[in-house]
Amino acid sequence: MSTQYEIRERFTIVQARVGAAAYKAGRDATSIQLVLASKTQPSEAIRAAANAGARDFGENYVQEAIAKRAELSDLTDLRWHLIGHLQTNKVKVAASAFALIHSVDSVRLAEALARAQPSPRVRALIEVNLGGEASKTGVAPEGVAAILDAARDKVEIDGLMTIPPPAASAEAARPFFAQLRELRDRLATQSGYALSELSMGMTDDFEVAIEEGATIVRIGRAVFGERPQ
Repeated sequence: MSTQYEIRERFTIVQARVGAAAYKAGRDATSIQLVLASKTQPSEAIRAAANAGARDFGENYVQEAIAKRAELSDLTDLRWHLIGHLQTNKVKVAASAFALIHSVDSVRLAEALARAQPSPRVRALIEVNLGGEASKTGVAPEGVAAILDAARDKVEIDGLMTIPPPAASAEAARPFFAQLRELRDRLATQSGYALSELSMGMTDDFEVAIEEGATIVRIGRAVFGERPQ
């Protein structure tokens, strides 16, 4: 595991890179939320990042997140995000455990979240599979409108999320980030949803994502170092 000093140092560097990318794009850095992807990271690493000022952490698995929340229960102001696939049989637990669910990818899942009915209502993003990759979850762009309809007045859909196909360079991801922004703009006009959030960009490409309008970036390796096996 990386030391507390290393995590603090890397977090500070990432914050500076977010700020520089925002400045380059003519944007306010405070409009970009930095979520640390903490899947498989031990609680001590999350605590070190929290001590450095991080408040938002993204987990891939519901049970792993709940265990870490219990271990870090003294840190009452942390916000937990579900950034991995959500199975319908985990919806009830997830609905009350996460500040934001990034991975709604079907009408069935939206309806399950609506039935969970926690208070306040679940906040969520729709995950869009822009590359048409069979290995990834996410709905095709043409399926997003149906999820918005299923969620209306039941689930707070705040925006869209995507993970572009693997690429040799950050620039190769730009067309996918631009496509997500354009899809959001079109759907916001058609649906009446604000869809203000765009969750896109990770360690290798987050600066390009910010230039294309990301409001949430999900950073793991650049802060925590290589993921434990």
